[in-house]
Amino acid sequence: MPTVRGVSPAEGRVLVGVTVAGLVLSAIAPKSYGTWALEVIWVLAGLPLVLFYRKRFPLTRLLCWLLVFHALVLCYGGHYTYAETPLGAWFQEWLGTSRNHYDRFAHVVQGFVPAIAVRELLLRLTPLGRGWTAFLAVCVCATISVGFELVEWGAALALGGAATDFLGTQGDIWDTQWDMFLCVCGALLALLLLRRVHDRQLDAAVQVRQ
Repeated sequence: MPTVRGVSPAEGRVLVGVTVAGLVLSAIAPKSYGTWALEVIWVLAGLPLVLFYRKRFPLTRLLCWLLVFHALVLCYGGHYTYAETPLGAWFQEWLGTSRNHYDRFAHVVQGFVPAIAVRELLLRLTPLGRGWTAFLAVCVCATISVGFELVEWGAALALGGAATDFLGTQGDIWDTQWDMFLCVCGALLALLLLRRVHDRQLDAAVQVRQ
């Protein structure tokens, strides 16, 4: 399998440093350590995995930067809870909306970043062409979103009112449907906006069946 040229060692250290700093800062007096842990567990699991495989399976620069961005989104939401983030509150006041929409933004990111990750894995590890890869990337992102909603459902059943911060529905009875819809929108948006730059970073090393 051809090797993709990933980030340089210096750039990699910067990305790891930013991610670790985000984790540490988010862990300082969060609103709820339980909610924080549930939100950042994906960062705590993903960072060691990427570092472990960095030499055998280096990721493209685009994907590395996107993963760090996603990690910071999760850390920020985990610290404040998605319903009470200051950034979301600022936009709520500026736009005059009835709720803090940071969680909506986070669910767009939930589809945006994994779509590129799935696309990269499929193009590098399978003989699939770009058409099937795009379709499957969106399907995987939708499945991930469903999985998160099931986790939230389980948390609500197990914790009752204590799961309110983690759920972040803010009284919206359609919150689950919005979350899944926005995740799919994020995946589609990533494929439309980043496909060309992603291809340029992959094509030099990976022969993709058209």
